[in-house]
Amino acid sequence: MSVFVDTSALYALLDGDDDDHRAATDYLASLAEAPTPLVTHDYVVVETSALVQRRLGMSSARRLHERVLPAVDVATVAREVRDAAVAALLAADRRGVSLVDWVSFEMMRRRELDLAFAFDEDFARQGFRLAPTT
Repeated sequence: MSVFVDTSALYALLDGDDDDHRAATDYLASLAEAPTPLVTHDYVVVETSALVQRRLGMSSARRLHERVLPAVDVATVAREVRDAAVAALLAADRRGVSLVDWVSFEMMRRRELDLAFAFDEDFARQGFRLAPTT
């Protein structure tokens, strides 16, 4: 079974000062012991890249693209997934959950994934399991 990788996990891996850095690196190491496919989508890549570049600088952005992302299967968001996510965003009518998150939830449901490598409680509120558990 694949594990979905969220921006919150990717960022925590790269920022040594992030509160979740240790948990993220330990969890990633545990996945390497029992090879587990990692999957995300291109919106997460864009969101993470912008966040890392702005907050951590270009050397961290380079690490993201050259060392971290090659281990992750990055799916292209299909129009029907995006449209369903936009509909969910508008129906929810609240600011707290981003379009990128709604795309993630939709993708996870369509791929029947229930585990997210994430530190974002919105995944749990949508019925997904979070890893690592903190």
